[in-house]
Amino acid sequence: MKILEVTNVDFSLRQFLLPLMCGLKDRGHEVIGVCADGALLQDVREKGFRVIALPFARSYSPIKQWHAFWSLYHLIKTEKPDLVHGHMPISGLLARWAAFLNGTPYIAYTCHGYLFNQAGKGIKSWLRRLLSLFLEWGTGKITDYYMTVSKEEAQDAKRFFIHSHPIAVGNGRDPERFRPDITMRQQIRKQLQVSEDRIVILVVSRLVRHKGYPELLAAMAALKNAFPKIELWIVGKRLNSDHGQKLEACFQKAQNRLGDHLRFLGYRDDVNHLMAAADIFVLPSHFEGLPMSIIEAMLAGLPVISTTIRGPREQVFHQKTGLLVPPASAGSLAKALALMISNPQLRKKMGMAGREYALRHYTEHQAISRTMNALHL
Repeated sequence: MKILEVTNVDFSLRQFLLPLMCGLKDRGHEVIGVCADGALLQDVREKGFRVIALPFARSYSPIKQWHAFWSLYHLIKTEKPDLVHGHMPISGLLARWAAFLNGTPYIAYTCHGYLFNQAGKGIKSWLRRLLSLFLEWGTGKITDYYMTVSKEEAQDAKRFFIHSHPIAVGNGRDPERFRPDITMRQQIRKQLQVSEDRIVILVVSRLVRHKGYPELLAAMAALKNAFPKIELWIVGKRLNSDHGQKLEACFQKAQNRLGDHLRFLGYRDDVNHLMAAADIFVLPSHFEGLPMSIIEAMLAGLPVISTTIRGPREQVFHQKTGLLVPPASAGSLAKALALMISNPQLRKKMGMAGREYALRHYTEHQAISRTMNALHL
């Protein structure tokens, strides 16, 4: 079977779709990746995949979206795939309609988070959310196989009559890559000149406002005097396609206040090694699908502090594998961090419980198998 895996940007294709593409290829299918161009596609192409770059834009601009849709329509018309599998809200919508108008035999979609569930205030936010719900509802009617990464999103798909048979397939990572590793912990800490008595708090995400960075940095500032041996490692970057408030000023202010309690490590390919060297993982997001970084942290044996939103509240069991706090609350986040920092036995207990749960539910093999079963492949 010839399959097009379609997403928005190279980051999504490399980080989220590549394992599935490999699994489909191993079963004998011809798999082609489709997304906007970017440096991370080189890794995908080196694994033997053909990747076609199209002018996708993470934007509400009708002109840009029409350009992307027209390019995708002609690509599908030329390639004549048996299955088009869309991902992410806008690229997934365009992929499904382009496939439908071309008469593609099978159309699939994996929801990685509904835009109508994003928090926001004001009339513009409500209009965007209403438009998102309407588009999801209409496009769901032409979708043969409908999947979500979280269980709550599958429930939303049924509750809003978006699709009659949504399947929550989850996410997953390789437990051989993400695991506790004392040797790697020592190596990374030696490389970064971090002593063993330092308590490392790690966050891995795109550098955007809805990941909760202002609250996290405020919580760190509130804790640094009480806990002088803590430091925060921030891993990730802001994508060129990311929108909303830029955080450079916020980060610079935090660096001035926190000094050596704060490290910016940028985009890294060795996140598994950094997790082995850390003590606590934190992701104080305002909106998520089913965060892959939380799965990675759980497999690495780290206790997780996150927020009581869709996705994380499905992954983290409060006071068992980690702690959940309200989003956008620096005070609650500081209290949770203080509890973790001051109790090494609690960190160890929660980290072990989290790894055991992730091994049962969030391995890469399980997620790929669930997806391929849902696609009847």
